[in-house]
Amino acid sequence: MKRSRTLVLTVVGALAAALGAVWLAPAAYAAGVTASFAKTSDWGSGWEAKYTITNGGGSTVNGWSLAFDLPTGTTLGSYWDALLTSNGQRHTFTNRSWNGAIAPGASVSFGFLGNGPGVPANCRLNGAACAGGATPTTPPPTTPPPTTPPPTTPPPTTPPPTTPPPTTPPPVTGLPKHILTGYWHNFDNPAVELRLRDVPTEYDLVAVAFADATTTPGAVAFAIDPGLSASLGGYTDADFSADVRTLQSRGKKVIISVGGETGRVAVNDAASAVAFADSVYALIQRYGFDGVDVDLENGLNPTYMAQALRSLRAKVGSRLIIAMAPQTIDMQNPTTSYFKLALDIKDILTVVNTQFYNSGAMLGCDNNAAYAQGTVNFIVALACIQLEAGLRPDQVGLGLPAGPGAAGGGIVAPSVVNAAMDCLTRGANCGSFRPPRTYPGLRGAMTWSINWDVTHNNSFARTVAPHLRTLP
Repeated sequence: MKRSRTLVLTVVGALAAALGAVWLAPAAYAAGVTASFAKTSDWGSGWEAKYTITNGGGSTVNGWSLAFDLPTGTTLGSYWDALLTSNGQRHTFTNRSWNGAIAPGASVSFGFLGNGPGVPANCRLNGAACAGGATPTTPPPTTPPPTTPPPTTPPPTTPPPTTPPPTTPPPVTGLPKHILTGYWHNFDNPAVELRLRDVPTEYDLVAVAFADATTTPGAVAFAIDPGLSASLGGYTDADFSADVRTLQSRGKKVIISVGGETGRVAVNDAASAVAFADSVYALIQRYGFDGVDVDLENGLNPTYMAQALRSLRAKVGSRLIIAMAPQTIDMQNPTTSYFKLALDIKDILTVVNTQFYNSGAMLGCDNNAAYAQGTVNFIVALACIQLEAGLRPDQVGLGLPAGPGAAGGGIVAPSVVNAAMDCLTRGANCGSFRPPRTYPGLRGAMTWSINWDVTHNNSFARTVAPHLRTLP
């Protein structure tokens, strides 16, 4: 996110999470609790997979543990919806708090990434063979047998499949199903300056930009910028706090965004993780914020930032909103820092509003074309990476500039944002790229920024917000 009209770094990324053929392990051949393996993507040097655990018995399963071996030369990457312990090439996944109970006839799943040609072997579920009988003597083949992949473009008479129900329940935040997020400037630049209470009513979630680093590693601070206060004829911290409550009285949520394009917040060890959580919590208590937005454009450590956010969640509770605004390059590969963080805290994460601008051309989830920014194809094909690599649809938002001055590239008409949302949620109004399925739960859209939108007669919000209400 920009604090001025300076161009953001332009990058051309490469996709590491492409869609591939789906290979399913042999189906269970005995009643009881069984687990089946599915390789859902394969990009040559690596792959994405999941295990689905099904309770075919007559009583509820309370807790599960699934272990398997990977051959030498194949390693494990990111994982989600489970906890992991490893001993050499033996990996054991156990349930999280929300997916340990499996009712009769129900299923849960967890996913992970693999690097190398091998696949799991010697699978054991709660100590027994995953297939429900004797352990197979022949491990699954290294090369998946050919199957029919999902079509890139579904037949016109057949609607694309919808995303299956998530195994991770969304956090309770009080937000609508589909939301419009916007950033409010706590600084003075060529865009229109606004008091917080003057944010247009179309915005559901307002991110205050920004809290900045202090001299204590990991800690952040916030106060009304003197330049902004002068431009507004006087605007104090007390005025701002009252405005936070005013927006909340209108049913809106207000969160504090950390970082920005010039931000230098660093959470790289346990001590800085504590400092981050404590300082953000202090800001929440002082100003009444509903949550935090992580907008660190100069790198982050996913391990310690996850620790910090979980600590903050423990202090605030389930109402805490956790948002992220990564650059496009940060969400190309599930093993990289931002993407890994999102997957690692998937159980408490609210939304990831990727900045689909200032990016140059990039590969989409089909891995067969470099899509140009500023198009429906670009937005849909890159959002598809996140949707197919582990994030729930309700955790994916589309971030676009509000108009000229807001970004150096990737500016689109608001109607293009609406078309991208239609394509992802309904399979309608797509460009030449069509996603492999639809995602009716897509969270919505974000814009940088509210101030730039007001500068351009609020065109983004007035076009996108009403359209959000029509989504499935």
